[in-house]
Amino acid sequence: MEGEDSRLVEKTEERTSATTTSDASASADGDSDGEQASSSASTSTLFMDNVGEVVLTLGSDGLSWKFPDSDYKDLSSCFGIKLGGDVVTEIKFSEIYGVELISYGVIRGSNHPNIGKLISLHGHGDTQMYRFTVHGIKKSQHSQLCLATYTFGHKDSEICHMWTDWIDASLKMEVDRPKNLLSGKKHGCRTWENVAPVFSRAKVATKVIVTERAGQAFDAMISSSNEELRSYDGVIIVGGDGFFNEVLNGFLLFRLRAPHPPSPSDILHLTRSNGPVLGHDTREATSETPETEAASPLLSSSSTHKAIGLANSSTENDSGYTDEELDFPFPREHLRFGIIPAGSTDAIVMCTTGTRDPITSALQIVLGKRISLDIAQVVRWKTTFTADVDPCVRYAASFAGYGFYGDVITESENYRWMGPKRYDYAGTKVFLRHRSYEAEVAYFESESENPESPVERGSNPCSSWMKSMCCSEKPQRVICRANCGVCSNSKPVHMSKTRQRLTPYSWRGGGVGGRWQKCAGRFLSVGAAIISNRNEKAPDGLVAEAHLSDGFLHLLLIKDCPRALYLWHLTQLAKKGGEPLNFSFVEHHKTPAFTFTSMGKESVWNLDGEPFPAHQLSAQVFRGLISLFASGPPV
Repeated sequence: MEGEDSRLVEKTEERTSATTTSDASASADGDSDGEQASSSASTSTLFMDNVGEVVLTLGSDGLSWKFPDSDYKDLSSCFGIKLGGDVVTEIKFSEIYGVELISYGVIRGSNHPNIGKLISLHGHGDTQMYRFTVHGIKKSQHSQLCLATYTFGHKDSEICHMWTDWIDASLKMEVDRPKNLLSGKKHGCRTWENVAPVFSRAKVATKVIVTERAGQAFDAMISSSNEELRSYDGVIIVGGDGFFNEVLNGFLLFRLRAPHPPSPSDILHLTRSNGPVLGHDTREATSETPETEAASPLLSSSSTHKAIGLANSSTENDSGYTDEELDFPFPREHLRFGIIPAGSTDAIVMCTTGTRDPITSALQIVLGKRISLDIAQVVRWKTTFTADVDPCVRYAASFAGYGFYGDVITESENYRWMGPKRYDYAGTKVFLRHRSYEAEVAYFESESENPESPVERGSNPCSSWMKSMCCSEKPQRVICRANCGVCSNSKPVHMSKTRQRLTPYSWRGGGVGGRWQKCAGRFLSVGAAIISNRNEKAPDGLVAEAHLSDGFLHLLLIKDCPRALYLWHLTQLAKKGGEPLNFSFVEHHKTPAFTFTSMGKESVWNLDGEPFPAHQLSAQVFRGLISLFASGPPV
């Protein structure tokens, strides 16, 4: 056996001397070895673990390998024997996240049943040699990315060192890959332990903060200086939607200065100043009120802000931060957020990666994937009917809901000891109560958006059984996917560098054409979806056609109806390809902003899984305000 190994080494050294020597001398002239390695192919004859002797080539866009024998240069077929479609013969740099030297050890012969028949032709079985491993990804079912490792060996350690240097230099030329990350985890310690090796192999430095109480992540983000945040390429959250909401609010609350959306009182003032707002009352059928004069565009100019009384939209702040500390332009494209799922629903991760797999999320982070995400600014004007006006700002990335959604999150707080099962238990209790609430909702209807609900405004949702069951007209869906045309068609909002003021809807070109609509009555729920909110219980989400960065909130008004019909609506949400919006008691409106006023004593909203008491509330969306380490759900 030793004789065979010595002959094998001699044979290998003969084959590699001509290829590696010339490339090594070329790369020794300066610091441009990465550029030279990527601009011209470099080859060596190495041994690949579980494959055998191969010729490894470093090209401009990745690595490829093949058998050295001239008679069968393609690993997928040898001497007419088809080896199968699972034999990998190349990997792109965009799919490689790390390379490392490993200890001197065994390179095994082929474990492929067909390649195994040809091992005698190579004179190679299991052999001890120096080794290096290339870490990459491969796609599997259900949108998941899997870890892929390719180990190569050589008797000369310098050859292995040279190849790791070449590959590492090529990876450094990949754009947008993070180098330094701030990471926070709540109950995801075990999840982090599983994904931490991915960051280590990718040579990504991480500063980990373990939170031990509610609100600690919020405090950590607020107390972090902008100078410190600029030193990181991103902030990674190991947790669920609620934990991300905590981090997001800590990041934005005192850094994003923008006018508040109009309050319900502002809409009333706007109505008196510019003519009546179009509206309908769900309590009894009424015809549309003709509009004598179009309402002024929402927040289209400073004069409009003054006209509707937005005195609170000034740039003054009571946080104690200086103007210099608040100098943090948005969107902050350099600083991205990443979420490694460890929550109960993980809707944001499902919508941005297509799966709840922590490894997939970690790989998309180290590979530097990027997408933009809309963020909703929610302003509570009054907590109760008798309370004074005291604006309180919160931000949401996935969903804001009232009625059924608020009751479920409130009820579930009593059963935290049950874990994620508390939501099912609380949801069942709330459904059996079947409570409806009287409220008034106003929303801005853009001229570019036609009303999506096929139901005639003012119709009685329960006037006839057949009419209430469902509507025959089904709107065509345009689902958000990776490289989505809807999300990439318009640019995100940008702040002025000299004055940190952000005016919503500036991406529309300086003004919004449209008018305010109003709806009053009894509702089982009022919801605003920022994204589709796909999850394991609702495979298509609350609104299947919602996009990650289209600049719209999807307002869902579920009017009072019999329990059986509401159950039918909920079962459609739980079904793949269901039609939960195709009911006459369901209204769906795409809007950049809306206001809400409760007519009752109790009023609790659900913001990204966190309770938020609010009697009067307004919301508006900022298009593409933040960036995430994700590529979007696959096509």
